[in-house]
Amino acid sequence: MSILGSLDWNDIFIVPFFTEPSLSTGIAAGAGGVVVLGALAVMVLLTVKGWWKPLWSNWITTLDHKKIGVIYIVLALIMLIRGVLEAVVMRAQQVSPAPGFLSVEHHAELFSTHGTIMIFFVAMPFLTGVINVVMPLQIGARDMEFPFMNAVSLWLSIGGAALVMASLVVGHFETGGWTAYPPYTGIKLSPNEGVDYWIWSLGLTSVGSTLSGINFLVTIYKQRAPGMKLFDMSIFAWATLCTAILMIFAMMPLTVASLMLALDRQAGFHFFTATQGGNMMNFANMFWLFGHPEVYILILPAFGVFSEVIPTFSGKKIYGYTSLVWATIAIAVLSFTVWVHHFFTMGQTANLNAIFGIATMTIGVPTGVKVFNWMLTMWRGKLRFSTAMLFSTGFIFTFVIGGITGVMLANPTIDFATHNSLFLVAHFHNMLIPGLLFGMFAAVNFWFPLCFGFRLDEKWGRRSFWLWMIGFYGAFMPLYAIGLMGAPRRMAFFTEPAYFPWLVIAMLGALCVLAGLIAQVIQIWVSVKNRESLMVPAGDPWDGRGIEWSLGCPVPEYDFTTIPAMTSREPWVDAKEAGKRIMDPTEFVDIHLPKPTGMPFLVGLVATLFAFAMIFQMWLIAAVGFVAMWVLVLIRSYDTDWEETITAEELREGYEAHKRLVETTPQIRLDDEFTTKNRGLIMETQV
Repeated sequence: MSILGSLDWNDIFIVPFFTEPSLSTGIAAGAGGVVVLGALAVMVLLTVKGWWKPLWSNWITTLDHKKIGVIYIVLALIMLIRGVLEAVVMRAQQVSPAPGFLSVEHHAELFSTHGTIMIFFVAMPFLTGVINVVMPLQIGARDMEFPFMNAVSLWLSIGGAALVMASLVVGHFETGGWTAYPPYTGIKLSPNEGVDYWIWSLGLTSVGSTLSGINFLVTIYKQRAPGMKLFDMSIFAWATLCTAILMIFAMMPLTVASLMLALDRQAGFHFFTATQGGNMMNFANMFWLFGHPEVYILILPAFGVFSEVIPTFSGKKIYGYTSLVWATIAIAVLSFTVWVHHFFTMGQTANLNAIFGIATMTIGVPTGVKVFNWMLTMWRGKLRFSTAMLFSTGFIFTFVIGGITGVMLANPTIDFATHNSLFLVAHFHNMLIPGLLFGMFAAVNFWFPLCFGFRLDEKWGRRSFWLWMIGFYGAFMPLYAIGLMGAPRRMAFFTEPAYFPWLVIAMLGALCVLAGLIAQVIQIWVSVKNRESLMVPAGDPWDGRGIEWSLGCPVPEYDFTTIPAMTSREPWVDAKEAGKRIMDPTEFVDIHLPKPTGMPFLVGLVATLFAFAMIFQMWLIAAVGFVAMWVLVLIRSYDTDWEETITAEELREGYEAHKRLVETTPQIRLDDEFTTKNRGLIMETQV
């Protein structure tokens, strides 16, 4: 066999267009061209601007949790652009006269990549990034417990995303949907490299997510500030704790299932081959043992974000803190008890379906508790509708609709009629767009100043919110209607005339969502351009409640000059009510931070090379990549010069400088918080 394995010229993205010219192959070639030209354009820009060195020293080699979080979020936004564009193309295909402009195989590839990207390469890096930025600051930590492992997790996730992008240029992605059920994804029915792209891209990112979960859990356990008990943590930190436990236990079944599928395909095993003693239901069970907790891995951090944004912009403390914590724990536990509802229609007994149907409905109870807590927090509060608050309130209304349709689908008799229809697609998006994306958008608008020192432009933020809201309802409410009319999901085209008006509305909704995404890109562009007028160097631009707002903006690499002593659940609010504008320092001591290192990047690079070689059966290159990966880890393990010291005097100088800045920053009223008068430290007595 060649050193290049199964790779040949026909796998290059432009070849199919010349051998089988059509609009469908032309679109595929165009997408591949955009990836190649985009990568070249970025390299040219970095070279012309001379940004390679700062990119390497400030970002690629960083072990700072905040910068790692920012890179995660940038990755998520890049992949979000691809995911939304694919959705628009699919909607356009379905409103075109049958059979449309895409081949059936191309459409199947699009809905497979769309689902895979949005779950694993938008949602997961987005929430991991936000947790990276915020959680250590909220518990009074200087960094994650394992900074090096944190960076390795990042570069493994980027490697997985790079493989999905590479499938546009070399070969094809799979066509069996984001769940990749065998036997369709077995070697007989899917002999090309598509399923292997799915296996190895998810393999990299699932290992990265498992390591992140371990890191979050241990950080919360060991790095909380002195005096901070578990029930003194913020709701976001609690959401992170529960999410971390879910990540540790839920990602493993996915990793195992995908590796077993790889053994079936490449080594002649028969784990999922019914005629050879295997059982594909084992795959379904393992996939959904991951899959349903995954829904709450995605949603719980967003719940945490809303629990921080809503009290801040209501001017009140969160209503029912203890009940919110227990509701979060209950959701995390129950999420492991409902996976069978994903295959009510696959042949198990009525009794089993009834048990899992009831368990599924039960999960609505703690979720309802949270919704009431958020509404009661706003009740009689002084509401300020920032972009973050708009996404939060928009979430509540929209998520309740999605929750009601979820309770309907938990009834096996209804699920039998709607399971394979667009009704299910509408419900799924009804949960995850408000329950994940709206939360992450709120988080970015809320905590952005902590990373960059300036606020995001509110005008374009509000425009993006309304476009997303209108677009969401336009794109997905029609799918409920035609789903109930019998429209099946994953269809490349429809011939039923009654569906057409609804599909046109859904198409317009998808365009509106795309406009919302463009508005967000403009928001970032305008904010960077006007950053001087949006700077909030004194920190706390929203009259916030968490201790992260006691810091200046941007937050220094070491986070806290002195680790705060926790005397209550909200010490920053207590300090402000006592008339203070900066928290009292404790003891200045030398601190040690890990030095920047390129080793995590190299580990991610060779891991990606290994995975790419496995996809195209380049066994020699795969072996070299696998060995190189562990050699790098060993080299790092024997490196004893990996820390740098920041002296107590440097920390004292940093504290004094921030204190002088705070004392010279004029206090403003809340009514001026969205104006250029806001330089930080808005102070107003809270309820």
